[in-house]
Amino acid sequence: MTRNMLKLIRQGEYVAEIEVELNDEPEGWGPYLSLADAERLDQVRSALSKGDLVGASQLARVYRLTPIKATA
Repeated sequence: MTRNMLKLIRQGEYVAEIEVELNDEPEGWGPYLSLADAERLDQVRSALSKGDLVGASQLARVYRLTPIKATA
């Protein structure tokens, strides 16, 4: 059985949103990622840490976090 899930990777002021497929086989330990999805997560994390937003955005949706100051 497989299901899709969104994974978030935060690196500094950026967050990447990546859709991955989780495999949940009854006879194995699960749920787990495929090797391709795990490598894609690593590539996005590496690109964000190097500041390569173009490379990261080719593999995932990239957002910039903006801190806010809430006042009462």
